[in-house]
Amino acid sequence: MDDNWDSKLLRDTYLEVDLDRLKMNVDAIRRHIGEHVDLCAVIKANGYGMGAVDIAPTLIENGATFLAVANLLEAMELRKRDSNWPVWVMGHTPDRYLETAIDNDITLTIFTTAQAEKIQEIAYEKGKIHKIQIKVDTGFNRLGFKTSKEDIEAISSIFKHANIEVVGVFSHLALASYEEDIKQLELLLDIKNRLEKVDINKTVKYHICDSISGISYPDFRLDMVRIGAALFGAKSYRYPEFPIETIAKFKTRISHLKTIEPGEGVSYDYKWRTKKKALIATLPFGYADGYPRNMTSQGEVVIGGQKCPIIGVICMDQCMVDVTELKNVHVGQEVLIFGPEGVSIDELSQKSGTNKNEILSRLMQRVPRVYMKGGSIDHIRNDLL
Repeated sequence: MDDNWDSKLLRDTYLEVDLDRLKMNVDAIRRHIGEHVDLCAVIKANGYGMGAVDIAPTLIENGATFLAVANLLEAMELRKRDSNWPVWVMGHTPDRYLETAIDNDITLTIFTTAQAEKIQEIAYEKGKIHKIQIKVDTGFNRLGFKTSKEDIEAISSIFKHANIEVVGVFSHLALASYEEDIKQLELLLDIKNRLEKVDINKTVKYHICDSISGISYPDFRLDMVRIGAALFGAKSYRYPEFPIETIAKFKTRISHLKTIEPGEGVSYDYKWRTKKKALIATLPFGYADGYPRNMTSQGEVVIGGQKCPIIGVICMDQCMVDVTELKNVHVGQEVLIFGPEGVSIDELSQKSGTNKNEILSRLMQRVPRVYMKGGSIDHIRNDLL
């Protein structure tokens, strides 16, 4: 990395994001779901840690119909970058923020008639027609209208608002089992049949699939699929051979080396002591960067092509590894914390007792993102500068 790029990092720990691999993943997903199914790219939680505003152009350029986020704050970050991106908030937007959303053409998720009426009122006053998606609860029991006759009548009433355009009706699978998923799909299809009587233009998109169901369940895809983790190469056990690749490498460099004698301890509480003379490397990353603290004494990193064990309690900003068996190890040497050529995100998530989405989305703001394209650095995002 040359001095010009290095001056934008100001630390040795960073996340490398391969935009070419992201494009390859999008292409693979698009081919798989078919040309008649829209792709909604879910980039909440800062694009699962990849950097939402920096990956969005690649997603839009390669066929994403919507950029979906969790809340209005995330939506506004995208809107600041581009005034025309089709941004959709999948979660709840409090009434006091509706005007901001309408002013910025942010598609909202609605699951009460009261909020729909507020949107109608604000949009009417501004001379706008505002886009919304209606959430239906088919059994996940989080957000959404239920499926009773009264609820369907309430949903139908929203279609009649002159200043509201319903662009989607959707639900969310619990993924408890295929049998349970089928029940949820059938409920949504029943709602679709009933609502098509009031959808005069027949333009509403119906959707229920996330990454897992969108890839694994062809009959569930309907009009659109919402793909999040799979965009970034995080595979499910349900599609282990699907042709997507991890786009992220979490890297750092050795900051210090020291030799310790038999019986000496390392880090807090001396939970690890060496039984022989050992060479210890200190690395400048810790749990405040998003690395799981419970990987203490079970985590590994890759240095010089070899896996090295993390030893002692992982600190907020640093951790130590045993490099006794390495040859020619040196300060400043590159370390792969996780990535496709080393410790996989899947392996890390299993050992730390969580899922791959959490491993990615917990990566903190203080970790700079380095974006690669065509085999070289395209740009660097460092939110602390």
